[in-house]
Amino acid sequence: MQPVATFSGMRMPPQDTDAEMAVLGSLMLDKEAFSKIADSLQSSCFYRDQHRIIYEVMQDLFEKRIPVDVLSVSSRLREKKQLEDVGGMSYLTSLVNIVPTASNVAHYAEIVRHKYILRSIISTSQEISQLGYQESDEVEKLLDEAEKKIFSISHGSLRQRFAPISEALEAAWERIDNLQKGEHLRGVATGFTKLDNLLSGLQKSDLIILAARPSFGKTSLALDIARHAAIKENIPVGIFSLEMSIEQLVDRLLAAEADVDSWKLRTGRLSHDSDEFLRIRDALERLSKAPLFIDDEPSNNILQMRAMARRLQAEHGLGLIIVDYIQLITYHKANSESLVREVTEISRALKGLARELEVPVLAISQLSRAVEQRHPPIPRLSDLRESGSLEQDADMVLFIYREDRYKDTDDKKNIVEVQIAKHRNGPLGKVSLHFNPERISFVGLEKNIPPDSYGVS
Repeated sequence: MQPVATFSGMRMPPQDTDAEMAVLGSLMLDKEAFSKIADSLQSSCFYRDQHRIIYEVMQDLFEKRIPVDVLSVSSRLREKKQLEDVGGMSYLTSLVNIVPTASNVAHYAEIVRHKYILRSIISTSQEISQLGYQESDEVEKLLDEAEKKIFSISHGSLRQRFAPISEALEAAWERIDNLQKGEHLRGVATGFTKLDNLLSGLQKSDLIILAARPSFGKTSLALDIARHAAIKENIPVGIFSLEMSIEQLVDRLLAAEADVDSWKLRTGRLSHDSDEFLRIRDALERLSKAPLFIDDEPSNNILQMRAMARRLQAEHGLGLIIVDYIQLITYHKANSESLVREVTEISRALKGLARELEVPVLAISQLSRAVEQRHPPIPRLSDLRESGSLEQDADMVLFIYREDRYKDTDDKKNIVEVQIAKHRNGPLGKVSLHFNPERISFVGLEKNIPPDSYGVS
């Protein structure tokens, strides 16, 4: 790494070679030491090239379950014709001799990582300063890029290396083993058993599109999923509500969680003789403890949303993002060519956000009027409004279809069909749910449904 230029002249970047030597010496002194730091220290954290080379060899030995000591490290370096490059056998021996005990290896590793972060801040600030000299009109885009670089430091994502397949395979085996034991779903549970059986939950890094015509229950279904994830699973959920205010969302969440009539809740016509107030109080307590976060700014653009999501993940963790709804997101370019272009860029950005934060993004979308012209008006992927990119970028597309909106049939009253129209890594299918218009929420048909449920006006 080159010296950092400052106003006072040339300065060496932050480093602590003694701490680097202490880490390497400890790892060769105690065979258990590597497991204490393996997940927090990468070879890129070392300032001196010779230390980086030695640590990479140690990582390789550790991954192959070969004891890490002076003999094994020197042997592997000799095989790679790098032993003399790092100072020879005498240097490896000196590393062990300078460490009285390996018990402080975690402390030494933290010093090395701390210096690496400081160097990363310096190099990142230089990159950001270069962005400023571009004098671009797209200032918000530059801010987004700058923030992304800063957050990548705090998330330790500056590895800049290919991940060996062995790491991914080990994680895959853990997932398969857990699923085989029936311990849990692979993704975030929706709370609807039959739907979860088909989806295995909402998968991290996936963009899931939930689409329907207006007033078919898109927001209600998304809120039910959010409520289950936050309350039942204790998974942090971030909701971007561009259509409804936070007060409206809270009323819906409260009515569904307390199992009370939503209209009575909003108008203050609850019965004093029933246990409704007790249920509301209990629901308030559960919701207040849930890691559920709502932003109801109606003019959010995609760059602002990405920045807020990053902050939420950094401050509270994040397991699921819900966007209601795509067509209301403001595009950050004022001179956009068309609405189709806007939705295309927003769709790609949402998929990028899911990948970046490694969380599922459940995005609500309107369907075009074309679906109303067909008989029966069952949704198709081509009905996704404004852009075919939604279909292309989405890992999963869910449609809500209600036959009772088009036919006056008692047997289909309040029965909603959730259609899995696209599933990149799983089967397609249909799941029927019951919509409770009083609570403005859904339940699975396997649950008991009150016989007096009525239709939506």
